[in-house]
Amino acid sequence: MTTDLTDRYGAPSRLRRPAWITLAVVLAVVGLGWLAWTVWFHTNPAVTSELVTYEVTSDHEVAARLDVRLGDGVQASCRLRALAVDKTAVGELAFSPVAGANEVVIRTERRATSVEKLGCTAPGQSRPR
Repeated sequence: MTTDLTDRYGAPSRLRRPAWITLAVVLAVVGLGWLAWTVWFHTNPAVTSELVTYEVTSDHEVAARLDVRLGDGVQASCRLRALAVDKTAVGELAFSPVAGANEVVIRTERRATSVEKLGCTAPGQSRPR
């Protein structure tokens, strides 16, 4: 009886190791390419916005200023929400912004105490920014 594994089971195929290495390299390249694309896509959104200021002008209105940065030719949609002292939503506004400063008025059902930016989206950009 032999104790040499090569004699007992035969030598491993010479093509087996290069095939696994090739597969690993291809998967690594595809994975790194996807990761690079994902990072680029999420760091360069088509639209971003920032709530600069708001002012409660009456019991049924709040004025807000939103700065919006748009990519070339992008049609965006922005949403703002007015909140009462108990944090319930008392008004909401969706509008199509222009690049730069956007001053809007939100109609409310009762007195609001703050404004919350829900964000802006563009076609192909589902996450509000």
